[in-house]
Amino acid sequence: MAPAPAPSVLLATSGASCPDARAWRWSWSSLPRVGAADWRSRGSVRCSPRRAGDGRLVAGARRLRTRAMVRKPEDGRIAGDSVDASEDEQVADLPIKIPERDFAGTPYVPVYVMLPLGVVNLQCELVDPEGLLEQLKTLKSVNVDGVMIDCWWGIVEADAPQAYNWSGYKRLFQMVRDLKLKLQVVMSFHDCGGNVGDDVHIPLPSWVMEIGQKNPDIYFTDREGRRNMECLTWGIDKERVLRGRTAVEVYFDYMRSFRVEFNEFFEDGIISEIEIGLGPCGELRYPSYPAKHGWEYPGIGEFQCYDRYLMKSLEKAAEVRGHSFWGKAPDNAGCYNSRPHETSFFRDGGEYDGYYGRFFLNWYSRVLIDHGDRVLSLANLAFEGCCIAVKLSGIHWWYKTASHAAELTAGFYNSCNRDGYATIVSMLKKHEIAMNFTCVELRTLDQYEDFPEAMADPEGLVWQVLNAAWDAQIPVASENALPCYDGEGYNKILENAKPRDDPDGRHLSAFTYLRLSPTLTEGNNLMEFERFVKRMHGETVLDKLM
Repeated sequence: MAPAPAPSVLLATSGASCPDARAWRWSWSSLPRVGAADWRSRGSVRCSPRRAGDGRLVAGARRLRTRAMVRKPEDGRIAGDSVDASEDEQVADLPIKIPERDFAGTPYVPVYVMLPLGVVNLQCELVDPEGLLEQLKTLKSVNVDGVMIDCWWGIVEADAPQAYNWSGYKRLFQMVRDLKLKLQVVMSFHDCGGNVGDDVHIPLPSWVMEIGQKNPDIYFTDREGRRNMECLTWGIDKERVLRGRTAVEVYFDYMRSFRVEFNEFFEDGIISEIEIGLGPCGELRYPSYPAKHGWEYPGIGEFQCYDRYLMKSLEKAAEVRGHSFWGKAPDNAGCYNSRPHETSFFRDGGEYDGYYGRFFLNWYSRVLIDHGDRVLSLANLAFEGCCIAVKLSGIHWWYKTASHAAELTAGFYNSCNRDGYATIVSMLKKHEIAMNFTCVELRTLDQYEDFPEAMADPEGLVWQVLNAAWDAQIPVASENALPCYDGEGYNKILENAKPRDDPDGRHLSAFTYLRLSPTLTEGNNLMEFERFVKRMHGETVLDKLM
């Protein structure tokens, strides 16, 4: 008796047979790319609630899995192809093995790594220099280009105005130079300790906080009158409330002191970039979603303009417009953890798109742009001839709604009928400033799976912002928003860093990894990171199936 024929195996996606998996992958990759104009015009996608079919589309796009289905030779049926399949027919989920994109020969993108927040303590002393040196040597061994370090205002000018102590940073910089690494240095005019990932507390200078005890309006303030002491309100940029100096003058004196103190590192080319802190977390935005005030993802946040200096500016703007009764902030915009549809201001057809709403949002976003304009004018004087950058935060939640509420409260007037990043990019272009943008490792589908109600679209946001900057011909760098150790996350970064088939060959000017830790330097994680660095550098690496 002849032996029974072996069962045959077919590959299928979403329950349909697909004898040639390669053909299926080709059909997906051949879908047309969406251009910037398409994103701005697709109101039915970005500005409407999720349609029933969207879930099926993104589910197919995600992990590209197959079902191995056993065909029984006696009846030709395929397990899994019918609800009537018998119990003895088995279905197994198997991942499709997809070759990684080959980045060999692509443009060289430098890779930096952020150093730990507490590498210099409050006395401006280098913490654990021996341990840090070993970590730096490890980074050097995988060919990173350099490191990023925060120079904290609250450490350097801690005790008295214009009394600067740079000692710990000087020792650190010498260590980096000895290893022939480069430095990205952040002028950090905010405090540290109240945000995700903050493991140390570094307050603002004590003499500034003494002023704040008598005049709390030097801080950003919300509708309930709660002060945010993470950074100074932009309302005092031109107010002499800091021992006879304006906030902008204080920032300039600090930057100028750094430039003089570390002149040799500029001359030797060790300092490759200066990033100017312009708000909370060093980012150009309002502190609209502070965890210390109870915000949780994906809350829309709150407007932060209730200090007397910004309220005075708003009242003046309303008078100039001829509607003095507009000189107040919205009272119907919800609270930190509201959803857009729960508020009269942000809901579809809400007041955000009315005459008063447009006036207020124009003023609110203009204050942000004017602050950047003032500080960057002086930064160019302090750091003439050096590359200067500004960090922009990736506020991707509620991006698929009409109002883009979370972006609006942060100062980005990017509702569905308006490009809120073009004006920011134009200001950066005026000063020839590079842009550093976050969240390039995030996937829209991951956000959809974890928080479907957030209507988030990090990929759409990254595409919009990066192309706005590239169209203006300013350098664009980026960093990850959350820790990343896996190939899947690195591949997403690479795709954004070097867009496939871009006719102009546009790519990131640099990438900074968040952040150096013992976890990063563990065996498998370090190997994965080294592969990522090589591919960012355009080197050949051995193919690895996902």
